[in-house]
Amino acid sequence: MKRAEAQRLGNGSVPQGKGSGNTAPSVPVQRGHASSGRGCAPAHPLRQPVSPGNPDTRPVQKSGKTIVKTARSARKVPERTARHAIKTAERSSRKAIKTTQRTAKTAQQTVKTAQRSAQATVKATQRAVQTARATAKAAAVTAKATAKATVAAIKAAIAAMQELIAAIAAGGWVVIVVVLVICMIGLLIASPFGIFFSDGGGSPDAASPTAVIAQINSEYADRLSALQTGGTYDRVEIQGGPPSWPDVFAVFAAKTAGGADGAQVSVLDTDTVEKLRTVFWDMTKITTEVETVSHPASGSTLAWSETVLKITSTPRTPDDMRVFYSFTDGQNQALDSLLANGGMLASLAGDLTISRQDAKALLAALPTDLDPERRAVVETACRLVGKVNYFWGGKSRVIGWDERWGQIKKVTASGSSTSGTYRPFGLDCSGFVDWVFYNMTGGSYIIGHGGGAHSQHGYCTAITWDQATPGDLVFYPGDTHVGIVGGRDENGELLIIHCTYSKNNVVITDKSGFTSIARPNYYNE
Repeated sequence: MKRAEAQRLGNGSVPQGKGSGNTAPSVPVQRGHASSGRGCAPAHPLRQPVSPGNPDTRPVQKSGKTIVKTARSARKVPERTARHAIKTAERSSRKAIKTTQRTAKTAQQTVKTAQRSAQATVKATQRAVQTARATAKAAAVTAKATAKATVAAIKAAIAAMQELIAAIAAGGWVVIVVVLVICMIGLLIASPFGIFFSDGGGSPDAASPTAVIAQINSEYADRLSALQTGGTYDRVEIQGGPPSWPDVFAVFAAKTAGGADGAQVSVLDTDTVEKLRTVFWDMTKITTEVETVSHPASGSTLAWSETVLKITSTPRTPDDMRVFYSFTDGQNQALDSLLANGGMLASLAGDLTISRQDAKALLAALPTDLDPERRAVVETACRLVGKVNYFWGGKSRVIGWDERWGQIKKVTASGSSTSGTYRPFGLDCSGFVDWVFYNMTGGSYIIGHGGGAHSQHGYCTAITWDQATPGDLVFYPGDTHVGIVGGRDENGELLIIHCTYSKNNVVITDKSGFTSIARPNYYNE
């Protein structure tokens, strides 16, 4: 019965060992890791075939032991499955932990890279700033040529760029570009090329190049006038003229910024203007000669003679000044570079930028609701403040700067104490007002229609002083002088923009002397 029961549980016959009538002895189960190291599998010296019905049934002797082994084998199946699941979970956990660790390391490396990039940006910026400071200091305290210093500084900046490349890649390029631009501007300002930055707006007591030119031109005219009135002459002849202002600026910048003291030329303050004035007079040679000229008789005209004062103004060239000032190689190089940019230097003489502080203050105080045309009139008038000399009979139909302004010309219009004298060409009072309206309208309107102050008054409508608005005109008694209402001061008093003989320039003053006010018909046309 037991044998039959065992055969029934085995679900078939059990194979017998070859050559023996007895059943093969059971083989102990050995567990171990396969060569791949993954999973667990039974390791038998010889795997025996099993009955298809029960894969885990081992060949045993046909006895009661068969039932026990079969039960044990059946019990081990879920145990192996559980152990396999546990080990699989352990391996998955270890993989997840390793992946997390690698991710953390990657994040740490990213942070470190960002930190290094940021540090590189800061260090590179510091180096650039230090380079700029060192260059500016060298330009200010050494006697080396500014041109060489500038070249050396640029080379240093290029070298610094190699260190900045990494920082640029890390996102610090915006700061670096700004710093480099500031450095380059600093280099230029500290060099002779700083003259190109002298717009007059850098300091309260600074003047624009145009204003300085007008001032020195006036002094030049005064010297010529003093020579003419120093004796009794029948006639005065003036030959030649002063040096060109581009040449004066070039020599001045090379001498001053490229000299031993390395003084700046970007701000034309009182001291710097005095240095510029010295260069101008060093470049200007004025000689006089009194000659008696005899004229033979001609027809009914008897022979006669006249005393002629000949004034000769001879400009010294930049090459003359190289020798005169004993320029160094560096100063000569700087001078060559500046002269090569003569067009830019010439533009300094005709700069119409509003730079005078009183003009800026006047414009800032204009009413916000002021008519645009009136505002344009005041702004245009302010462009000439301090820049154009007074010249009796001076008119201009030029849009922008008139190249004749500042040139020494004979006053041919009669009726003035300056008639017949030589002065820097400029504008008279009515010529200034005409130029303002002509430029404001783009050349389409001349308020006086070609006449003087009296004619301008005729194209206006009388108003009261309480009605005064920026852009209106004011007149001296008998229309002997005219100006433009610019606005009001902090006390509410009117401010007038006009070109006056007493100041020999375009100025902003109170309304002293002006007795009538009128509104140009232009605003109603």
